[in-house]
Amino acid sequence: MPGAPLKPMLAITGQLPAAAGWAYEFKWDGVRALADITGGRQHLYARSGVEITLAYPELGALHEQVGDALLDGEVVLLGASGQPSFTALAERMHVRDRHRAARLAAAAPVTYMIFDLLRLDGEDLTGRSYAHRREALDGLALGGARWAVPPVFADGPATYEAAGEHGLEGVMAKRLGSVYRPGVRSPDWVKVKLEVTGDFVIGGWRPGVRKVGGLLVGVPGPDGRLTYRGRVGGGIGAALERELLRELEPLRTGVSPFADDVPREDARGAIWVTPRVVVEVKYGQRTPDGRLRFPRVLRLRPDKPAEEVDDAG
Repeated sequence: MPGAPLKPMLAITGQLPAAAGWAYEFKWDGVRALADITGGRQHLYARSGVEITLAYPELGALHEQVGDALLDGEVVLLGASGQPSFTALAERMHVRDRHRAARLAAAAPVTYMIFDLLRLDGEDLTGRSYAHRREALDGLALGGARWAVPPVFADGPATYEAAGEHGLEGVMAKRLGSVYRPGVRSPDWVKVKLEVTGDFVIGGWRPGVRKVGGLLVGVPGPDGRLTYRGRVGGGIGAALERELLRELEPLRTGVSPFADDVPREDARGAIWVTPRVVVEVKYGQRTPDGRLRFPRVLRLRPDKPAEEVDDAG
């Protein structure tokens, strides 16, 4: 990872833990970011390890509140209703021009939701428990116009209900005694979504009435080839279709990227692509062989590398 001090710890998708020993946070619909602050300087890194400091100038004064720390959190863009909008945030993600970033920050500023503390005053805290790290984070009393430390709760069902009432994406459950495991998707962190969604890699598309009649999606195996998870035709409006074509057209290839056979009715007329583009899909349930039932595309996931997609969510 170029520049980034470590890879963020990841969660599995699951149900609310019923046992004791867990804490609950709201799940924010944004992009993961590490803030590395030392010597009066501050660098922000995306989950991929790419530096994104220039994209969010409104977060630049965070270093004035803490001298040496490594923070983990989510960059979100709150709409007029106070709910995070990933669609609005997408315009900010890949900006690397300082002047354009400043204009966007003035028109649509982001908020950095800080939920973990991984280093403080030179001490590595990743080996300490979540409860210890959270107490240390709260002790910093961080707060500003463009960043906050959201609350943590002890009642899982009540937190889940509150997330629904406020239009949030779901809940993160974190084991109180768990250490921070960089780059690991750990069962010590569980994301509980308010709707069944998953991230999948596009391996091709089929033209229909529109240029994109349906996406052929899957999850990558160890060799990078995809296991087929189905054809997704719902949710593709005109704006999303334009985004999809812009991303997929340059990736056209003459070979299917799927390791298994795509059903004939799905493969007929398919345009195959190199599997790099990730989409989030809402679906009802899965068939016994893992195919998605009643799927609809929710959005593109430009923040998520294809190699990080798996059936764990």
